[in-house]
Amino acid sequence: MKVYAFKQADLEKWVKSWTSTHKVYRAATQKSETCGAHAGWTEMTDGTMPPCGPAKSSVKTFYFPQPETMATFSAKKEDPDGLLMENQETPEEKQIVFGVRPCDGRSVELNNLPYVDDPFYQANRERTILVGFSCTEQKATCFCTQTGGSPYGTEGLDVALSQVGDVFLAEIITDKAAELVDNGDGLTEASESEIAELTSLRQAVEENPGHDESLKAKEMTALHGAPFWDKVAESCLNCGACTFLCPTCYCFDIQDEVVRGQGKRIRYWDSCMFPLYTLHTTGHNPRGKKVQRVRNRFMHKLKYFPDRFGPFSCVGCGRCIQECPVNIDIREVMVDLLAVK
Repeated sequence: MKVYAFKQADLEKWVKSWTSTHKVYRAATQKSETCGAHAGWTEMTDGTMPPCGPAKSSVKTFYFPQPETMATFSAKKEDPDGLLMENQETPEEKQIVFGVRPCDGRSVELNNLPYVDDPFYQANRERTILVGFSCTEQKATCFCTQTGGSPYGTEGLDVALSQVGDVFLAEIITDKAAELVDNGDGLTEASESEIAELTSLRQAVEENPGHDESLKAKEMTALHGAPFWDKVAESCLNCGACTFLCPTCYCFDIQDEVVRGQGKRIRYWDSCMFPLYTLHTTGHNPRGKKVQRVRNRFMHKLKYFPDRFGPFSCVGCGRCIQECPVNIDIREVMVDLLAVK
């Protein structure tokens, strides 16, 4: 892995040089900037630095576009092929997402566990270059170290940028990011002392890696039947904001839409917090009560997913805490689960 050093002015020139060969996105700082295809993100034309902390919208919009056409078909009576369905070709053009925080980079790797065989996710992953930014300061709602992450983490990123003193260091992590170095005026290989200082910053971060293992050891039925769920669910509005903002919520619905005989099979984001999500055609709903849906969301993040794949399905970005209209805090739920005997 190559590590380069440069000044902020050189970084801004470097980032701007990408815009001539790639579509480059950064987090939008106001609603008027938002790009329609990627809510919460805007296409870059200069080297503007990213805002502090995680962007309001996660990077999952670049891997699970909302909406996403999966196939097309004809519904015209006169069409000799009838309802012949053709799979939608996935785009190949490269895109760069700049200023991604380590929690969002890690979410890409976590989502890859259940979606390893999804051709649309994999195609978008292959064509997307994530340029991450270490967090020198964190918001009050950030808790990445409690879920196995780090403000200096590199998991899921292609390039990791960190500020060390008055210089920036760029770690070129993947082969697909190596092409960006060719446009890097002012880049020089980092010195051993600069790399050692970055390593020291990483090692100074306190981590709490044992929570997922502690919850794995607990009985599923004990956690499922814990008495605190009614209290957690009491204030929940089932608005679904937490799931749409969460970088590791990936539930979807598929609908066929036909306009003037031309049909599309479209994948939309969906939410386990909505009653309709689990409604059967018979009218039966296994999670018809609010408390059942609230419990399922947290159990999936903190128990079901870890039991199946290993890590929490949560990166500690804090978006759900920050945006919840009734102040439900996943960190408090985690403490309650750990206290279950």
